[in-house]
Amino acid sequence: MTKTRWVPLATLLAAEAMNVLDSTITQVAGPVIHADLGGAPSAIQWFGAAYTLPFAVLLITGGRLGDLLGRRRVFLTGVAMFALASLCCALAPGTGALIGARAVQGMAAALVIPQTIGLIKVMFTGPALAAALGWNGPVVGLSAVSGPLLGALLTDLVSWRAAFLVNVPISIAVLMAGRLLPEDRAERPVRLDVQGTLLASLGVGLLVYPLIGQWDWRLFGTGAAVLVLFGFHQRKRRYPLIEPSLFGHRGFAAALVASTLFFAVMNGVMLVVVLHQQLDEGRGVLASGLTLLPWSGGLAISSWVAGKVLVPRFGSRVAFAGLTLLLAGILLAIAGPLPLALGVGGLGLGLFTVPFFTAALSVVRPHETGSAAGLLNAVQQVGATLGIAVLGTVFLRGHSSAQAFSLAAVLVVATMAATALMPAIPRRP
Repeated sequence: MTKTRWVPLATLLAAEAMNVLDSTITQVAGPVIHADLGGAPSAIQWFGAAYTLPFAVLLITGGRLGDLLGRRRVFLTGVAMFALASLCCALAPGTGALIGARAVQGMAAALVIPQTIGLIKVMFTGPALAAALGWNGPVVGLSAVSGPLLGALLTDLVSWRAAFLVNVPISIAVLMAGRLLPEDRAERPVRLDVQGTLLASLGVGLLVYPLIGQWDWRLFGTGAAVLVLFGFHQRKRRYPLIEPSLFGHRGFAAALVASTLFFAVMNGVMLVVVLHQQLDEGRGVLASGLTLLPWSGGLAISSWVAGKVLVPRFGSRVAFAGLTLLLAGILLAIAGPLPLALGVGGLGLGLFTVPFFTAALSVVRPHETGSAAGLLNAVQQVGATLGIAVLGTVFLRGHSSAQAFSLAAVLVVATMAATALMPAIPRRP
């Protein structure tokens, strides 16, 4: 990998890390923010969900905008928008203002993230492309689990507002380096599916909203019905929001299900651990954030080992080994030894993410890149939102981490079943 391509790749990964990191950065600081700004207890969940929900529902549209207007242009626009929204978060005078600014952050992230995979595919080919994409999974996973730790450090040392303000100089650096990125857009003509975007946004919103605070199954059912309508709508569109050909690939739908379930577990478990530490154990924000260090450390170690050694040698079996370790860690957490449990679970996270992203993207063709990247990231954020909503609500209703962890274990088993249907990764001879 030459230096001229390494710098643009680092720029893309830095922006991706910043955006994904912010999806979890309020988890550990949520109770502190709530104590400062006030509001209903469910506001703690909305500090995270207000970001991940628009992030999820607009990611596919963000990918389409890159296809239509140019991926470099949309990427830089999203980074600038993210910097301004982060500044608004840092200066928010109340709970409503912060939740609104978080929603704008999520919209900006939806412009940035889908462009990264597309631009990487433009800059690299052959083995170099595989190596470059191999960084994507670890960066995404490590950023997601590092968010609470960074949020804890900044909140304890400075203020929770600093956790948002730190995005501004990073965004400026990415904007300055962005001139090195190539411009690229879809070869085939594309158009925005505005009706599809509205249907998808409404459907996902109605699914998630009633799961936070007071559960309302009527709204949940309405959201499911709207998503069914969205599916029929897509089949009749000349320029659909989602490329129908993606679902002709073996196992791509299974990859979407596996991604949703896996990230629901990862984000939901982190929130439950933090809430348990602060609300039940009475620990401070930094202590609760440091509790997650084995979780993120295990991910960092295992993702590197998986990418360099295990996946080339053992292929898809590494993903199942990772899910097995994750399940073991969650079951250990129910028994009590939390640091050991999180360390084991963290090792499982890294072993899963590397082969998962490699397998999921292995069948995508060039004209499907924008739709595939947006869709994969969208279900990841939907999963994160559902994990925060469901596992967080289970804990807050009964203050029982054991109940929340038991549900998480069930979701890991379901992830195993979906992963079994995904494309296999060829092993090195």
